[in-house]
Amino acid sequence: MKDIILITGAGGLIARELSKRLEKQYTVRFLTRKKKHDNEFEWNIKNKTIDETAFEGVTHIIHLAGANISEKRWTDERKKELISSRVDSADLILKTIQAKKIRLKSFISASGINYYGTKTTDTVFTENDGPGNDFLSEVVVLWERSADQFKEQNLAERVVKIRTAVVLSEKDGALKKMLPTIKMGIGSALGSGKQYMPWIHIEDICSIYESALKNNMMDGAFNAVSPQHTTNQNLTKKIAEVLKKPLFMPNVPGFVLKLIFGELADALLEGSRASAEKIQKTGFQFKFPDLKTALENLLQK
Repeated sequence: MKDIILITGAGGLIARELSKRLEKQYTVRFLTRKKKHDNEFEWNIKNKTIDETAFEGVTHIIHLAGANISEKRWTDERKKELISSRVDSADLILKTIQAKKIRLKSFISASGINYYGTKTTDTVFTENDGPGNDFLSEVVVLWERSADQFKEQNLAERVVKIRTAVVLSEKDGALKKMLPTIKMGIGSALGSGKQYMPWIHIEDICSIYESALKNNMMDGAFNAVSPQHTTNQNLTKKIAEVLKKPLFMPNVPGFVLKLIFGELADALLEGSRASAEKIQKTGFQFKFPDLKTALENLLQK
């Protein structure tokens, strides 16, 4: 009999791509705001309601729910939403499986590489480093704390937190947003362009989640980031190279981004490097560790 996996954040890029893989070996269910298919179950985080039948026989939960960090300007209301969508959603799941007396084999939670703070430094952060002190770091700390409760309260044998870098996919996310201007020959780096951009190919992030499910030795936090570091300037340049487009426009000044995006601009103008060593020590092998090869795979189909 197949293990049953419940996935939150059903509409997101990772959930869509990951579920295609897992459906061959597992029974996959989704928690979603509006049910469209038989394997979907409704929940409402704001109203604290959830279809408890989704949990019957569940052995693993992959918690991917969370409002998009870069979708809207960070008003006070938006900041609350960014935290609530991650923390309150986990709390609702926790209370439900507590009430139903379920003990999971694993609770695998999305997390963010911004745990270490949004800053450009010479440090290559490892999972042993502490958190930063800005808003995004606060979001990730609260996010991970809500995941840790599942192990602390003996509701899961393992809790794995996947500190995710910028996921490269032509279908969604940062890369998709960068493509139109570069294709028109008017692409440019942001700010100094020297800020690091931790990144990972969509196939590799899905493989990390799959490893987290299958490898019982995986527990705790893991940086989900390519071992090859890059800057915003270099990423922009490599995309243009792969698309065979010129890149001659000046960088977008930081003050312009701050006028448009407010505090969110800091996440675009600053960025650190993070180490992939811990995930590699589990035996995980990146399919796309090289940026140019990753971009060629995504953009030359």
